[in-house]
Amino acid sequence: MPMYQVKPICGGDIQIDLPTCMYKLPNIHAQQGNSCCSEHALQNGEVDPAVKALEARQDEIMRKLYELKAAVEGLSKTVTTPDADLDLTVSSSLCTQSISAATFQGTTDLDALLGKDQGALRDIVINANPAQPPLTLLVLHSLLSQRYRVLSSVHVHSSVASVSPQLLSCLGPRHADSYARHLFQLGFTLIWKDVPKLQMKFSIRNMCPIEGEANVARFLFKLLAPYPNDPALATLVDQWVDVAFFQLAEGSAKEHAAVLRALNSALGRNPWVVGPEFSLADIACYCCMLSSGSAPSAPANVQRWVKSCENLGHFSPAKGLVQ
Repeated sequence: MPMYQVKPICGGDIQIDLPTCMYKLPNIHAQQGNSCCSEHALQNGEVDPAVKALEARQDEIMRKLYELKAAVEGLSKTVTTPDADLDLTVSSSLCTQSISAATFQGTTDLDALLGKDQGALRDIVINANPAQPPLTLLVLHSLLSQRYRVLSSVHVHSSVASVSPQLLSCLGPRHADSYARHLFQLGFTLIWKDVPKLQMKFSIRNMCPIEGEANVARFLFKLLAPYPNDPALATLVDQWVDVAFFQLAEGSAKEHAAVLRALNSALGRNPWVVGPEFSLADIACYCCMLSSGSAPSAPANVQRWVKSCENLGHFSPAKGLVQ
């Protein structure tokens, strides 16, 4: 029971308007006489055109920043990685004759094979031992240079004391536009390094290194032409590539003779090793025969085939390096 009881001094039907916010400010966009009111007082959730223009500008800036970031990442593959010791930079070359739009015919193929990467130069970094020059890669480099705009460079790793002038200039002379990486489609960096087996790095983030000259040659040749659709013919190409590297290049004299007999028999039926078309098998067999010194004693069909390869002109870098 309450101690005191007081009668209400006002009626119970009075409505009190309680505030819903601490402070109330007038809407300046709805005021009359303001020059900006008609432009910004939009109804029904409409977006201000000025805001749309600002968002479009921001998207364009972000796109350019992404391209710049991709280009820097491509450059970092040869600058910041331990395998690309650039203390002794030797040469960079542009391996195409013209800078017209017609030289970019291979762009679509690169996008289909390697994935679209806006603003980034696709860098192929190869570590090779100067005691075992990769002749097949020199031939493939020459072929790639005729199809794409290739930025080529040769470097010497600190693990190698010195290399011959032929190895330093195996990819050609330095080009005046070698600093402008955005003008090129493909980067081909050869690093002479003391490694037991040839290594190739294409994408540090998305793939592991590829080891072995035969495997690297397979990767590079697919940038030029796809493997045959016929599984039997594709297997035959791979078989001849393995025979060339494991028997013709590293085998004994008896193995050399056996490979030359088989090669002579195959070339007696076709102008090229696996048929009527030039393939990776021809590059591998020619370069391994050149490195092993088996060409002078080769049979008649092989001698004819060797001349056909040399007439193409792409084998000149490999032949000049051996001589």
